[in-house]
Amino acid sequence: MFKVIHREPELAFDEVHTARTVAQGLGNLGFQVTSGIAGTGVAGVLENGPGPTVMYRADMDALAVEEATGLDYASTVRVRRDDGATVPVAHACGHDAHVTWMLGMAKVLAATTDAWSGTAVLIGQPAEEPIAGAQAMVDDGLYDFIPKPDVLLALHTAPGPVGMVLASGGTRLAGTDQLDIEFAGVGGHGSMPQLATDPVLMAALAVVEFQALVSRTVAPQETAVLTVGSVQAGSDNNVIPDRALLRANMRWFNPGVREQLIAGVRAVSEGIARTYGMGEDRLPTITMKGHSPPLVNDEGLTARLAAALAGPLGADNVVTDFPPATGSEDCHLLAGPHSDLPVGYLLVGVADPEVFAAAAAAGKLFPYAPHSPEYRVDLAAIGLGAKVASYAMLELLSGEPLG
Repeated sequence: MFKVIHREPELAFDEVHTARTVAQGLGNLGFQVTSGIAGTGVAGVLENGPGPTVMYRADMDALAVEEATGLDYASTVRVRRDDGATVPVAHACGHDAHVTWMLGMAKVLAATTDAWSGTAVLIGQPAEEPIAGAQAMVDDGLYDFIPKPDVLLALHTAPGPVGMVLASGGTRLAGTDQLDIEFAGVGGHGSMPQLATDPVLMAALAVVEFQALVSRTVAPQETAVLTVGSVQAGSDNNVIPDRALLRANMRWFNPGVREQLIAGVRAVSEGIARTYGMGEDRLPTITMKGHSPPLVNDEGLTARLAAALAGPLGADNVVTDFPPATGSEDCHLLAGPHSDLPVGYLLVGVADPEVFAAAAAAGKLFPYAPHSPEYRVDLAAIGLGAKVASYAMLELLSGEPLG
């Protein structure tokens, strides 16, 4: 199953085949399944007597990245996006593993109903990458189909060695926002720039100046990341276009830093446009989307999960003390109206241990980064991730009080 999902990746909100795999898999195991939430979201509920309700999330979407792993089941998929661009698609963040882990865990729950009591709510979530799918499912009535959960659990791949699990309480991931910044210009002939106003130049200046916001306006003890991931403008060598679009994202832990970055992006963009003669009615437009606050793990819940996993995995393989990361998530937004829902978000190593060791010996933090064309999940991690998910769910549904 993992190889099939890996070979057939789908972009955010287009996870039609993946969602069908999730829905059929859960339905065949006796879960009450609701499909089509926020388009492609899936919710499966398995009731097994009195006890807590545990929600588990697996995200399903892939990325517009061209895979370069060399695997014999590598993706060669290319699709035409809504913006007209034809892009490669690959599971370069491990969501194919997340789906496979959840379905493996679902089989364990269905086969061991004498060992647990309560209600398991399994979620196949679309569109985690644009930080959009969790909120979209809530807005589309997720809680019309599922009971109120007592806890939320999610696993994510990490480029650490297979066998390692990171389980630490407190703030784990940064908050994030996605921004689209569109510069208006005056188009013209490439040979006569004096008769045009070049939005490509304005956008290029903004990309550089945005980094000064981080290095020269945010306090050094704070965390701030501002990345421009896409620059779109023009159609030919000798044509000055009339627009340029930057797609950026911000990472932050302090809400004050978030506001500082937003204000700075606006000031820089508008200042550049004014410098190049754009009137007040043609200043850059900034569209905010994909907002998620920092992810905070419940201390008690995470400690309980770490203790439960230490036995089957070995205590040395469960890491409970590590710093927060500037990656971001939206799974905690599935809490919806239940803002006090305890969250347990664990990271599972998926790199071949020998490859990881070689990278470490060469001074690298890890062998390949998430979202890179080389990112891969070692096949040994598929069974391990399902095992981690199963032990975690069985622990929380064991009859011991939560919280």
